[in-house]
Amino acid sequence: MQFDLKATDTSTQARAATIITDHGKIETPIFMPVGTVGTVKGVHQRELEQDINPDIILGNTYHLYLRPQTPILEKAGGLHKFMNWDRNILTDSGGYQVYSLSANRKIKEEGVKFKSHIDGSYHIFTPENVMEIQRTIGADIIMAFDECTPYPCDYQYAKRSMHMTHRWLERCITHLKKTPLKYNYSQTFFPIVQGSTYKDLRKQSAEYIASVGAEGNAIGGLSVGEPAEEMYEMTAVVTEVLPKDKPRYLMGVGTPINLLENIALGIDMFDCVMPTRNGRNGMLFTAYGSINIKNKKWADDFSEIDSMNITWVDTAYSKAYLRHLFTVNEMLGRQIATIHNLGFYLWLVREARKHILAGDFGVWKNKMVKQMDNKL
Repeated sequence: MQFDLKATDTSTQARAATIITDHGKIETPIFMPVGTVGTVKGVHQRELEQDINPDIILGNTYHLYLRPQTPILEKAGGLHKFMNWDRNILTDSGGYQVYSLSANRKIKEEGVKFKSHIDGSYHIFTPENVMEIQRTIGADIIMAFDECTPYPCDYQYAKRSMHMTHRWLERCITHLKKTPLKYNYSQTFFPIVQGSTYKDLRKQSAEYIASVGAEGNAIGGLSVGEPAEEMYEMTAVVTEVLPKDKPRYLMGVGTPINLLENIALGIDMFDCVMPTRNGRNGMLFTAYGSINIKNKKWADDFSEIDSMNITWVDTAYSKAYLRHLFTVNEMLGRQIATIHNLGFYLWLVREARKHILAGDFGVWKNKMVKQMDNKL
């Protein structure tokens, strides 16, 4: 992987860069649509490529391990071929899903034993087999196995968990060194900073992660219920430590405002289910605030969804038509809303990049945050 830092904003820590992998170029800041089980839910690959046009999407190790299972993916030649996607893919390690299964898992030094949410069968994730699974999935960027702590989290628990995540990281690295690539392209490995919402732990973890010398680094354990200001505070602590010449990925974040505020703190990469999940439930994100398209006020509003976000969905469909589709429970309504939200998120990070390169990101960001903090 190559990382080329193009510009840093003069009034913030915002960065514009280019990442190059064997599956192509990624221009940052970037939002990665979440393709949990080998698809961005409700979006055809043609629409994903042509209308949303992301440089990279995200797959989920836990879900792909359970279905379709790694033997199928290996027989297909990896996830790229299985889902007919020739651009970049990042896989998370399954650590967040293990966190979310708190009632059905047991964490030990060796790894995590968990119960499948599908059929109740038991499985074990270890740093070693998670590396094997991600080798088989074949993502361009793969993540270390970590424990994502809950919020709020006791200090001593957060500290023990952080150190275990560091020990697991060493095991991931050791195993990767002796595990050959399965396909004809390289994979890049990102370790993950943990430490809950404790500044000293976050700083300590960031220093340890930086010392590993990986090609990129991730920040986990945020956007798990903590106030946004605490998220920003922890992000600032970590970005102060992580190397400036490598990409920084903030996992599972977030709202459009979260993206802009964290870009200002030096984050390059994001993912979140919010644009797709909220879209399926009738919430649309726009440059002027969020819209609950199910509200009756839109019944005779024939204007485009968001005049600032020029995508195919805005010029093809009105608010009134989209509300009608939700009212009659037509599947197309959920698809349109999903594609609109993803289009908006990609538009937002691309506009952020333009303003970083132009040198006026800080002013533009402050204006956009005020605009978007409305319910229309």
